[in-house]
Amino acid sequence: MTKARLAVDIGGTFTDLAIEKGDQRWTAKVLTTPAAPEKGVLEGVTQVLGKAGMAASDLDLVIHGTTLATNAIIERKGAKTALITTEGFRDVLALANEARYDQYDLNIELPQPLVRRRWRVAVPERLDNTGKVLVPLDEAALREQVEFLKGEGIESLAIGFLHAFVNPAHERRAAEIVKEMWPGMAVSLSSEVSPEMREWERFSTTVANAYVQPLMASYLGRLEVGLRAAGVSCPLFLMLSGGGLTTIETASRFPIRLVESGPAGGAIFSAFVAKQRGFDKVLSFDMGGTTAKVCLIDSFQPQASRTFEVARVGRFKKGSGLPLRIPVIEMVEIGAGGGSIAQVDSMGRIQVGPESAGADPGPACYGRGGTHPAVTDANLSLGRYEPSLFAGGSLPLKPELSVAALAEHVGGKLALSGEMAGLGVVEMVDENMANAARVHAIESGKGYEGRFVIAFGGGGPVHGYRVCEKIGVKRMLVPSGAGVGSAIGFLRAPVAYEVVKSLYQRFGTFDIAAVNGLLSSMSEEARKVVSEGAFGAEVEETRIAYMRYVGQGHEIAVALPARALTAEDVAAIRADYDAEYTRFYDRPVPGSDVEILSFAVTVRTVVPHVAPAAAVADAAAPKPIRVQMVRDTANGTVSEWPVYDREHLVPGATVKGPAIVAETETSTLIGPSWTCRMDGLGYLDLTQEAA
Repeated sequence: MTKARLAVDIGGTFTDLAIEKGDQRWTAKVLTTPAAPEKGVLEGVTQVLGKAGMAASDLDLVIHGTTLATNAIIERKGAKTALITTEGFRDVLALANEARYDQYDLNIELPQPLVRRRWRVAVPERLDNTGKVLVPLDEAALREQVEFLKGEGIESLAIGFLHAFVNPAHERRAAEIVKEMWPGMAVSLSSEVSPEMREWERFSTTVANAYVQPLMASYLGRLEVGLRAAGVSCPLFLMLSGGGLTTIETASRFPIRLVESGPAGGAIFSAFVAKQRGFDKVLSFDMGGTTAKVCLIDSFQPQASRTFEVARVGRFKKGSGLPLRIPVIEMVEIGAGGGSIAQVDSMGRIQVGPESAGADPGPACYGRGGTHPAVTDANLSLGRYEPSLFAGGSLPLKPELSVAALAEHVGGKLALSGEMAGLGVVEMVDENMANAARVHAIESGKGYEGRFVIAFGGGGPVHGYRVCEKIGVKRMLVPSGAGVGSAIGFLRAPVAYEVVKSLYQRFGTFDIAAVNGLLSSMSEEARKVVSEGAFGAEVEETRIAYMRYVGQGHEIAVALPARALTAEDVAAIRADYDAEYTRFYDRPVPGSDVEILSFAVTVRTVVPHVAPAAAVADAAAPKPIRVQMVRDTANGTVSEWPVYDREHLVPGATVKGPAIVAETETSTLIGPSWTCRMDGLGYLDLTQEAA
């Protein structure tokens, strides 16, 4: 029997939903309800079930992703959190690694810890780097500190001891004492959240997990209760930042792994579309209501990382945010969405974001009390949207409010009309997104020659062709369901879980038995989590070691066989490292030993094979359903742009720009020098004509 699966993606402005059953799909887009996000979800579930003609009990699986954890950290709206750590290490969170993300900025602003110093407390205990106890845990001192924190009204607690990633005994005993003295207190252990060396990153990740845990556990609990009350009886899974799915219980314990769950769904969506079309080099471009995300995808796999920065204080600057050691799909995310607020700074420059009007009150044109212009207002002032049909007609827009807000807050300060101010805002946000894409490529050591852009999200198809022009890409694909692409991506994700642990090794003294024992226990842990949601599906396992030449500061990932290692394997792995190092840096370092700092084991359900789509013959394009007067951002001229209904286009139909292809959740703009052809999958394939 074909299963009905529902995906829900909560963004800062819109909550997107998609139901798939076989080759049928139904989608919905509703405003997010920030004060109680589950209300927007339940409203959307009712809408999309109505479109599908289904009852809640007909659903076989619900998959959910959200940026709530990220937003809580960025906006500093998490729980009142404390840290208990080893005596002498109270200030690790503040000292960080003493690096400066901008060497020459005399007024540099560094990210502030999530825990104020008063609530960072230390107790006597000490382990050495092998996990041997040097100083036993002082339980009396610990009890004193717990009593102090109780009096401070702490809501969540992180425990991070030195070298706990090797031996978690002291952390576990401390947690037992906390639970005895403080029943119901949320406790996060560094040996469980991030069992890797490097104290600052480990403590930062553990504190961030504790900071969002009460919020996320409460939200997920309310959501589950609401869904059950609505008649949804099927399992509920959460999207992880690394691109896999996990159970609600695991997500509630480690909510920090959800920080990029929504954007991760978008990257998986792009990777799946790239595989369908056989495009092995693409840029995923996801523009929603609050942010825009770009991610490089090569050989149908998004770039992955085990480190991530959240709440950067320096734009595009690595090292200016709070570090998180979690598996994550690597991307650049900027405050450039439909709700991003436009203003003029002290130097007379148009600035867009990162502040967002969100869903409440939203852009000025929503007529919900917003007075400042947003990107949606600018697009509306340029004629890019039909006001009565925005969001499928569920949210009629008011153009006069957009023009008035643009004139007051942007145009009035630059001697521009509201419409010309709108042009400036759109051009600025397009440049911001193009710049983010350039930075991402440079940091990854890659370029855009021969690359395709896959645009989705409510704003991606609207701004996509202009961003392509700016970064030098000649071809763009807009898949069906693009307006809710991240939600659809959830439906393509495997049930997966990654375990990362540190075990220091050198190839000169490699302990095969110890490494095999660690990898076996990691595999068992990951398989246990995955088995809760795999429902008997076939699973696969990958193993990775992070290693470097002795004395270096950064590691390179090298794949390991997914089985017990042998002496022959050790020699082969060392050779693989030398080859990978040469690929990065042109030549190896002869005579230097190699050290392994940590290992990663990922278990996932096997993703079904996807065959590339077949070509289709040319077909006639339908007549436009209307025309709109649109201002071209490249030259500022206003002209008639024909508008086509995407539902009326057939595979093989070609439309020449300038034109707009409209659908319920978004619109695809086809620039003056672009041609759009619908492929056999119903995707819009845009190509820029040679000059």
